[in-house]
Amino acid sequence: MKKTNAARLLDAAGISYELAEYEVDENDLSASTLAGKIGQNIEQIFKTLVLRGDKTGVFVAVIPGNAEVDLKKTAKISGNKSCAMVQQKELLGLTGYIRGGCSPLGMKKLYPIYIHETCLFFDFIFISAGQRGLQLKLNPEDLIKITGAVVCEAAE
Repeated sequence: MKKTNAARLLDAAGISYELAEYEVDENDLSASTLAGKIGQNIEQIFKTLVLRGDKTGVFVAVIPGNAEVDLKKTAKISGNKSCAMVQQKELLGLTGYIRGGCSPLGMKKLYPIYIHETCLFFDFIFISAGQRGLQLKLNPEDLIKITGAVVCEAAE
């Protein structure tokens, strides 16, 4: 299993994690399918969403796999009046990642990150390792520490 930039960042910071590999279905990149493939609770699978605010520009929301982003709440918590998901064609250029493999770790630029408070309900969560078919299992507090993420309820 090849180490990703996200995994190398965790190594460099001395943060423990595990890699979970799974078979990718290009036609179904949903968190619920992923949870089934790795045998985990969907509430512990966190998806990385990249948005653009009208005032602050690009930012990241990390939310539970079973949640939908509430754009009004997310805009407010991020200091914006409004926000929208970035277009899929922009994702690689902005982050270095593609849809289904976007990690909050190791993006091309350091964007503000907002993570849903439910991450703290668990000893570990899963986030993308930066490529389709690979997840990182890590302690949410370690993720918050290394990314500088703001914990909030409004990220979903």
